[in-house]
Amino acid sequence: MVNNAATVGRSGVHDFILLRASAIILALYTLFLLSFFVTTADVTYQVWHAFFSNLSTKVFTLLALVALLVHAWIGVWQVLSDYIKPALLRGGLQFFFSVLLLGYFAAGLLTVWGV
Repeated sequence: MVNNAATVGRSGVHDFILLRASAIILALYTLFLLSFFVTTADVTYQVWHAFFSNLSTKVFTLLALVALLVHAWIGVWQVLSDYIKPALLRGGLQFFFSVLLLGYFAAGLLTVWGV
């Protein structure tokens, strides 16, 4: 068995499971937000702020952000490994997307927790 250090789950089976789990988390988060909009008559800044001040909403949002990043990284890795054959270019693009996703994570963390 070949182990590729660039994969998140270290094997195709783990990547498959991580993709499905992250997709389920993202679907649940989407339903969570949708239920907020359906049950709230008038969404104002105060209502939205109160909704995101709740600890469970913050934790679920952070979990959804991590799931999104895992999902995106596996997808980017698969696309790059399938379509970009020169190793140097593929490595550079993987580095670029890794830094970009870490930046997104930092921005999301700062936005949700207000650190």
